[in-house]
Amino acid sequence: MDAEPVKNVVLVHGGLVDGSGWREVYRLLTRDGLGVRLVRSPPLSLAGDVAATARILDALDGPAILVGHSYGGAVITEAGHHERVAGLVHVAALAPDKGESVDALIADPEPGAPVPPILPPVDGFLFLDRAKFHASFAAELPSSEPEFMAEAQVPWGLDALRGAIGEPAWRHRSSWYPVANDDRMIPPPAQRAMARRAGSTVTGIDASHCVYVSRPDAVAHLVRPAAAEALGVADS
Repeated sequence: MDAEPVKNVVLVHGGLVDGSGWREVYRLLTRDGLGVRLVRSPPLSLAGDVAATARILDALDGPAILVGHSYGGAVITEAGHHERVAGLVHVAALAPDKGESVDALIADPEPGAPVPPILPPVDGFLFLDRAKFHASFAAELPSSEPEFMAEAQVPWGLDALRGAIGEPAWRHRSSWYPVANDDRMIPPPAQRAMARRAGSTVTGIDASHCVYVSRPDAVAHLVRPAAAEALGVADS
C-alpha cells in the first residue's frame, strides 16, 4: 500500500468509564483538522470490544491512529492489526504481550505499588470503590467531577479482563506511550516497562490515571505528531 497522510484518529475508552471523557481531546484534534471517531462499547469482553473497534475502522476513508486509555490499551493491542491502523497510542494504558490478559498484568503489583480499589465482582462485573475513586483515578480534578464519574461507572465484565492477546499489534505498528507520572491505578514503573517492551516512544505527563481528562492538551499534543509520523499502514 502506498503511504498516505494519516487524517483519522480512533479513541478507545477504558473499563469502568465511557467515551465522554475524551471530549476535550476530541475537540482539540478535530480543531486541527483530524477526523476523530470514538468507540462506544460496554467492556463486557475483549473480543466484543475489539469487534466494536474494527467496525469503526472499517468505516474510515483512510489510515488512522488508534488511541486507547487504560483497558483500552489491551483493546488496541489486539485491534491494531486492522489494515487501517497506522500507529498506536497507549495512554496510561495496558499493553499486554502475546498470551497475556489484563487480569494477568494486574494480578501481582510490585511491593509498595498503589493497589486500585477494585471491589469484589458482583454477578461477573467489577466496580471501583466510589469512596476511593477520586484519590485513585482522578486525584487532580475538582471533587465534583470524579464524584460524578464514580457514580456513572460502567460495569466492567470479568471476560474483558480475562481475554488473552494473540499477536500484539505493537510488534508491527509504530507506537507511542504517554505515561501518567502520578497514576495510582496502573503504576508508572509498570507503564514504562510495558512501553519499553513495545518499543514505544515514551512521554511522561504529570497527571493521574485520568490524564486524558485532566491534561487533554498533553494527550492531543502527542497524538498530533503520531499522526504526522505514521505516514502509512505498516505491513502485518
